Amino acid sequence: MFLKTSFTTLIVGVFVVYVLHTCWVMYGIVYTKPCDNPKDANCITPFLAGNPKLQLSIYTVLRPNAEGGHTLIYKEDKFDVNSKFEKTVNVSLPKKTRNNGTLYALIFVHQADVNPWQDPRQVHLTAQLTTYMVPKQPEISLISGEDQMQGPEKAQQRTRRDGNPAAKGGAASTSASASDHPTSHWRSRLTFNVVGDHFLFDREYLPGDVHRYLRVFQNGKKVVYLPLLFVDELSNRVKDLVEINSTSTELPLTISYDSISLGRLRFWIHMQDAVYSLQQFGFTEKDADEIKGIFVDTNLYFLALTFFVAAFHLLFDFLAFKNDISFWKQKKSMVGMSSKAVLWRCFSTIVIFLYLLDEQTSLLVLIPAGIGSIIEVWKVKKAFKIQVSWKSGKPSFLFGKLDESERRTEEYDTLAMKYLSYLLYPLCIGGAVYALIFLRYKSWYSWLINSLVNGVYAFGFLFMLPQLFVNYKLKSVAHLPWKAFMYKAFNTFIDDVFAFIITMPTSHRLACFRDDVVFLIYLYQRWLYPVDKTRVNEYGVSYDEKPKGKTHKE
Repeated sequence: MFLKTSFTTLIVGVFVVYVLHTCWVMYGIVYTKPCDNPKDANCITPFLAGNPKLQLSIYTVLRPNAEGGHTLIYKEDKFDVNSKFEKTVNVSLPKKTRNNGTLYALIFVHQADVNPWQDPRQVHLTAQLTTYMVPKQPEISLISGEDQMQGPEKAQQRTRRDGNPAAKGGAASTSASASDHPTSHWRSRLTFNVVGDHFLFDREYLPGDVHRYLRVFQNGKKVVYLPLLFVDELSNRVKDLVEINSTSTELPLTISYDSISLGRLRFWIHMQDAVYSLQQFGFTEKDADEIKGIFVDTNLYFLALTFFVAAFHLLFDFLAFKNDISFWKQKKSMVGMSSKAVLWRCFSTIVIFLYLLDEQTSLLVLIPAGIGSIIEVWKVKKAFKIQVSWKSGKPSFLFGKLDESERRTEEYDTLAMKYLSYLLYPLCIGGAVYALIFLRYKSWYSWLINSLVNGVYAFGFLFMLPQLFVNYKLKSVAHLPWKAFMYKAFNTFIDDVFAFIITMPTSHRLACFRDDVVFLIYLYQRWLYPVDKTRVNEYGVSYDEKPKGKTHKE
């Protein structure tokens, strides 16, 4: 017991140190030491302090170095750094871009009435307007075979197929492989910022993250830095992408500008670098998009709250896994435990994992679901006392026998499932038939997984009721793993917060709130049937075989 307590204390201690260290790092990112004396030779003064007349010019180029020509798409003659705006322009796509090529935007902030290509005091950055992604597979009606695309979209696809000589005569046989080939997609938003603060930098304390965006020139004895221009790549979301084909001669581009503080700029640079690092480690554009949504769609205060919530979620996840595995590892008897609830939880967890995998959900959601599925399979093995032996390369399964107390629990469990089946099975079958007739899916497998997961999400909480029924019949909850349960309960409420932050299927989001109701019922039973040492504990044994103390005379 001492070792378990000390290990948990160690984990909590490491967690506290991690949170404090992260807070210190975040403070170092947001805070920049200014130059105290403006006349000091180490001070770098802002060019914007002189209120210069500026102009904004945006060009499209085929290469980042602007080789091969450039085209002006937007110009702001009187560019005010502190004035926010959003404009939509139509951009003509060159032939190379339409043929699965690339296109870039070249953003200039320069002096008014001066050619940006010849202005020595201009700043510019390059932003990618295209990216490569595998197109989303079309969904069809499995009954009629009708495609999801109608009208112009289907005509465009037919034109693109007919215009490709390699596709003629073999389009049907190669459609599956073609859909896996990454194609050029248009980023319909271009977001950039300029630091509006007239901040005095100190050369000795110049942040390394800002240094790469800093362009300076000598003005007498002073060193002056030009406006800090920043392209916000985090605002490029997958939902804003538009597939480019040979008929896409012109596409809209929303140009969004706003001023930014120095602290927010430094934070954004670090977050952008973190997302880029994840992509280098193998995260796809879709996986990175989930992380972008956390930063872009929330303000900084809510983002700070999200960090602390995520940290506690990680801690409770670890402690829940630890106590849950410890409970089932020492579990010898299934007295008071619903074996069918364990089996259903294993089945539903695997179905949810396959559904999330089919929906190409973020790894942030997919990886924990996969780990949970493996643990649930192991629990089923323990619950049904399954022993696996291999003979001649073939597995054989041996099921253990139940004692009298376990058989009594099994009777209650079977009775509860019998009542539930009258309601559950018709609803699940009816929902699957309705989806087959009126909804569209990528394949029969997709329909099967969606039908199963909808049954799990919509009516899955009913399969938690057998355990409640067993608790009611035994008038006890001492057999439940309460430590692991409480950690999971805390995480359930934390998941309610993440349900609004991380992009996930709507049914998965609703399931988070469904678990809250079940948790409250368990808490009520905990209060109704208080645990004492004379009842069977979570390990299937009783601390006190006989009640201690003096007996009362009748």
